[in-house]
Amino acid sequence: KKKARKGSSLPDSSWEERLANAVTPLWRLPYREQLQVKYKSQRKVLQTLASRLEELGIDAQKPGGLCCPLQPVVPSPIINGYRNKSTFSVNRGPDGNPKTVGLYVGTGRERNIVCVKADHMENIPPKHKQVAQCYEEFIRRSPLDPCILFHEGGHWRELVVRTTSRGHTMAIVTFHPQELGQEALATQKALLKEFFTCGPGTACALTSLYFQESTMTRCSHEQSPFQLLHGEPHIFEEVLGLKFRISPDAFFQVNTGGAEVLYRAVGELSQAGGDTVLLDICCGTGTIGLSLAHQVSKIIGVEVVEKAIEDARWNAAFNGISNCAFHSGKAEAVLPQLLSSWEDARPLVAVVNPSRAGLHHRVVRAIRNCTSIRRLLYISCKPEGEAMRNFVELCCPPDPGKKLAGEAFAPTLAIPFDMFPHTAHCELVLLFTR
Repeated sequence: KKKARKGSSLPDSSWEERLANAVTPLWRLPYREQLQVKYKSQRKVLQTLASRLEELGIDAQKPGGLCCPLQPVVPSPIINGYRNKSTFSVNRGPDGNPKTVGLYVGTGRERNIVCVKADHMENIPPKHKQVAQCYEEFIRRSPLDPCILFHEGGHWRELVVRTTSRGHTMAIVTFHPQELGQEALATQKALLKEFFTCGPGTACALTSLYFQESTMTRCSHEQSPFQLLHGEPHIFEEVLGLKFRISPDAFFQVNTGGAEVLYRAVGELSQAGGDTVLLDICCGTGTIGLSLAHQVSKIIGVEVVEKAIEDARWNAAFNGISNCAFHSGKAEAVLPQLLSSWEDARPLVAVVNPSRAGLHHRVVRAIRNCTSIRRLLYISCKPEGEAMRNFVELCCPPDPGKKLAGEAFAPTLAIPFDMFPHTAHCELVLLFTR
C-alpha cells in the first residue's frame, strides 16, 4: 500500500487521497520527477506522429524515432495553487450527504461516483476552496434539493470559481429551474445574493456573483444568460504588461504565470516580424494575439464564443492596440471564407489553440490550402487525442478526396510547457513549417 507523501496531511487510503490520485496523479513526486514523466509522455506523442507519417510514405523519423526535435519541458513558475479557475460539482459525499461540494471520484458508468471536498488538492488555491465551502454551507441551509440527475428533480448544481492575480474573485452558480416560476426563482437568487453579501459568504469577498439557469450539462451565455446578482460584470488579469477582461464563460489559460512563459515562447517561435500578419485561431479573449501585437503588422483573431470576442475587442481598445480584427463564429465557417480570398502579400503566420476536440477538418483544409501560411504553431493540451488527427492532416501528402490540395507541412520543433503541475497533462507547442 502506498504511503502518504512525507510532510503531507493526507491520511493513507482516505477519500482525499483517492481524489488526489485521480485528479493530480503526480502529486507524490518531487517536481523535477514530474517533469521527467511528462517529457517521456511527449516523446511518445512525437514517436506516434512519426509512425503515422511513415505509414503515409513520409520519411519523418528523426533520432530517437521522433518526428522532430523535442526540447525539455518548460517548468511552471507556480507549482501549487496555480489554477485561476475551478469547477466544483454537487453530489453525494463519502458520508452520503447529497449536498456535498467538491470533485468526483468514480465514474457514472460504474455508478460509484462520490463527491469529495477539494480541501487537500494542491493545484487549487485556498480562495477557491473557501468559496466552495461557503457554497456548500449555503445549499445545506437551503430547503431545495441538489440536482444530481436532471430527471429526478432538484436544483442546486455546480459552482465555478475564477480568480486573478489582482485579487478578484468571480463565482458562478448553476441552477436547474425544473418547474419553478419566476417569483420562486427570484427568491432563490435573492437568498444566494444575501448569503454572499450579508451572510457567512461575505468572507469570500466576491468581486462578481453570477447565476445561470441551466437545463443542460453546459450552457453558453447565448443559450442561457449568465445573470449578474452582485458586483462587477468582469474580473481583470494582467499578462505580459497588458490588462485583460474576463467574462464568466470566456477561455483563459488556467495557469496565468505559465501562460506568460508560453506566450513569450510563441512570440519567439513565430519569428513574426514587423510585416507579418498573425492569424490567431481559437483566440479566446485575444491573449496570445494581443501579447504579440507590438511585434507584428496585424492580428486577426477567430473565436466561437461571442462574449470572448467582446472581451478581446475591449482588451484591444483598453490596451491601445489598434492593429487587430476579431471575428466571432465557428472557425470552420469563418476561416475558409477568410483565407480563400486571401491576397495580402505580407507573410502570414498561424497560431491555433483549440479545445481538446481539436480543429474541425474544414479549418485544417483552409490552412493547408492557403499557400501564404508557411509557419504554423499548434498549441495542444491533449496532443495524443484529436489533435493527432490534425497533425497527420497537416503533414500528409495532398489528398484530393479530403480536398487537401496545398503543400504539406512538416513538424519542425516541439516544446512542452507544464501548465498543470501534479497532473499528467502538458501543453505542447508544435511548430510546423513548409
